[in-house]
Amino acid sequence: MAALLDRGHKLVLLGRPSGTQSLALRISELLHWFGLEHRSAQVETVETDFLKPCCGLTAKSYQALCSKRAVIIHCASNTRFSESCRQESNATNVDSLKEILGLARNAKAEHFHYISTAYASGIGSDLCPESPVESERFINVYEETKAQAEKEVAARCTRDTIPYTIISPSIVYGDSRSGRANRFNALYNHVKSLYFIREIYLNDIEKNDGKKSRDCGIHLDEEGILNIPLRVALSQHGYLNLIPVDYFVSVTLALLDRAENGSIFHVTSDAPKTVAELAVYCEIFLKMKGIQIVYGNDANAPAWNPPEALFNRFHEPYRHYLSDPRIFERTNTNRVTAGMMPPEFSYEVFQRCMEYAVSVNWGKDNG
Repeated sequence: MAALLDRGHKLVLLGRPSGTQSLALRISELLHWFGLEHRSAQVETVETDFLKPCCGLTAKSYQALCSKRAVIIHCASNTRFSESCRQESNATNVDSLKEILGLARNAKAEHFHYISTAYASGIGSDLCPESPVESERFINVYEETKAQAEKEVAARCTRDTIPYTIISPSIVYGDSRSGRANRFNALYNHVKSLYFIREIYLNDIEKNDGKKSRDCGIHLDEEGILNIPLRVALSQHGYLNLIPVDYFVSVTLALLDRAENGSIFHVTSDAPKTVAELAVYCEIFLKMKGIQIVYGNDANAPAWNPPEALFNRFHEPYRHYLSDPRIFERTNTNRVTAGMMPPEFSYEVFQRCMEYAVSVNWGKDNG
């Protein structure tokens, strides 16, 4: 949104209110966060419900929306992984497409861009081509519903002769140049959990003479480094495929400029990081050491100590993505973007992003 406004585009933003906060207020706050209040005249907001006929609008409002004949970018998703969220995920990621694609047809949309995920490729092969999903096996309900959505978009747009593209990023973090972010999930969740585990034991050492820490073999050394034995359990060797949001925006703008009908584009990294590499980043940033990556299930291994149990319980839903063997083909993306690649996820970039996250209390003070 911010990049398109900076280009001078006029946008119609469709979405829902959040609690008592209207869509218009939500967008106003985002414009303020981006420093784009002066672009507010370029924005029109329309509160919609994509599970209702005509997107929940009156006939008059729906016709007015259809008359705009615009390019449509669909980037709304339920990103939760839990099987308990299956009904809601299906509703948001699949069922809502009936009305969204109906709007594209009735509005004679110039192009339909669907923001998916590279992980909709599913599992079964470690090499994931930029082609329609063939796998019927997925890590979680999020991957599964996004794969179903890709098939629905392709089928409906082909039937209704609507040009379409599918843009599939991997795991997106903050701006690599400034460190700023307005969402603190994915990568941030793991660093945040280590941050608060560290705070628990530093507080114990400072205020309780370190009794709880000693029981876990944790101590603060003379250099102020917290030594904390913490095994991170992973099922297999693999990678964490990360891209910064500035790279995602740059690639997406290039794809909007040179749209290709029916193509899938992986917006991913060809140099993914291992968790072992990221553990070193975390130890330096958090002034701690003792993180150990362990693979597989060793029945004879010692029981988890309290910080290990806490961290491993937390990252269980995300465990596969910390060591994912999938490699994403980028032939289409490289062709259209002239080989544009993301910046290296160096320690300097990591530090910049995490310092910003801490400065806004992991999003709580991110006004």
